[in-house]
Amino acid sequence: MKDKTLPDPNVIFPVPNIDTVTYVKPAIKNKNIIVGDFTYFSDTDFERHVTHFYDFYGDKLVIGKFCQIASSVEFVMNGANHQMDCPSTFPFYIFEKWNETVPSLDKLPSKGDTVIGNDVWIGQNSVILPGVKIGDGVIVGMNSVVGSDTEPYTIIAGNPARIIRKRFDEELTALMLKLKWWDLPVEKIINLIPLLHDNDVENVKKTLREMLAV
Repeated sequence: MKDKTLPDPNVIFPVPNIDTVTYVKPAIKNKNIIVGDFTYFSDTDFERHVTHFYDFYGDKLVIGKFCQIASSVEFVMNGANHQMDCPSTFPFYIFEKWNETVPSLDKLPSKGDTVIGNDVWIGQNSVILPGVKIGDGVIVGMNSVVGSDTEPYTIIAGNPARIIRKRFDEELTALMLKLKWWDLPVEKIINLIPLLHDNDVENVKKTLREMLAV
């Protein structure tokens, strides 16, 4: 039986008396958008912000757990790409009455699935381009255009987005990736919150070494 005292990832509006912050997972209808528990969007109707999502591509948007997605963030999928190796870039095949069949996928420009890790913070008005892989713990500065893969626990910003700096040293990054706190039961995550919000990095590393027996 579900413990009603614990946070529920399946409610749509998780902030009391606020209807502009939504958990994404329970509101998703498109089977090619896969979102982890407790990832939230600072707006409503998340799917309106996933654009150029044509069925014939078969690409997926995969977002991990506990991500924080600000308002007006846009995920651009592979359908935004046009053929550039032929005389015209116009996509006749998506419009009615041109009687043009969709080219085979090997002739269409595709960069594969877009994959966002866990505990990723994406700033307001940012754009995530097709096929991008963003690692766990990344922070994306507002108004960024992310067109290339990003290593875990880095801060990126700009157009095109570039690495501003790494969030932690190599040891703490490795410890966080080993911990994978987002995969723990909710009860254990609640107990970890003081550590997850501790800005004494040396204490965090010491505690994690002991927890993980490193």
